[in-house]
Amino acid sequence: MVEWIGEIMSAYGYLGVFLLILIENLFPPIPSEVILAFGGFMTTYSELTETGVIVAATAGSVIGAMILYSIGLLVDVPRLEKMVDRWGHVLRLKRKDIHRADEWFSKSSFWTVLLCRLVPLIRSLISIPAGMSTMNFFLFIILTAIGSLVWNSVLVYTGAALGENWESIVLKMDTYSNFVYILLGIVGIIGCLSYIGFRRRRA
Repeated sequence: MVEWIGEIMSAYGYLGVFLLILIENLFPPIPSEVILAFGGFMTTYSELTETGVIVAATAGSVIGAMILYSIGLLVDVPRLEKMVDRWGHVLRLKRKDIHRADEWFSKSSFWTVLLCRLVPLIRSLISIPAGMSTMNFFLFIILTAIGSLVWNSVLVYTGAALGENWESIVLKMDTYSNFVYILLGIVGIIGCLSYIGFRRRRA
């Protein structure tokens, strides 16, 4: 994958960075850490500059987030209510559960969107619930741009500083990502158990 990423960035420069990050936002398994760190390394021997790579990457992040936000708009609360009406008995969900989750996101969307842009995997997917809750679009774009700018800057500057050893940051980010995935799994399990216990007490 590194060779493929390198070929695209070498051939298309900033446009290549933009397209790769755009694709990464739509398909989270593609590692942005590799794209950005390698992009930082490329600034040490090519015409690419750190600022240019960061701007191109941030633009790709924002456009990708806009697409996912639009998808979220298609899966709005009324559509979810219809799904719950049909399949809720299987998932043990009711309309009020959807409303409760939507209300929670509406209250905490500011910090949720901003901070989740710094978390692997979730940093892209958070755009969907933002669209589902019809979060203010311009606020969403501003928060996405800020969070993406921080994430992109750290990785690009680190890649440039490490030079030929840029891959070491990718290894450290893998450790960070694995820790986040485990933590999310634990939180998910606790959440499911708590929800099941709550439903049983209400039964």
